[in-house]
Amino acid sequence: MSTNPDFQRADDQLVTHLSHWLTRQLGNDELRRKVEEIGTDELAPGGRDAVNELIAELQTTVPGERAQLEVLVRETVETLVYGD
Repeated sequence: MSTNPDFQRADDQLVTHLSHWLTRQLGNDELRRKVEEIGTDELAPGGRDAVNELIAELQTTVPGERAQLEVLVRETVETLVYGD
């Protein structure tokens, strides 16, 4: 039995994409696009702030640049999974 992605919560979808980025299955631009598509409307305030900060950083990061983003991506995952 598979899960239909159309019915996944926004935070679950975001954690999935962030995990794929961490394992180098997604690049910076693709991650930014996927995160922006999901949006932050359904997130708790802490998660919304973390994702918005990540989007802002992704918009200014050069393609292929990962070092500065790794910490922010991990922190965003933690915020989405565990809360503020």
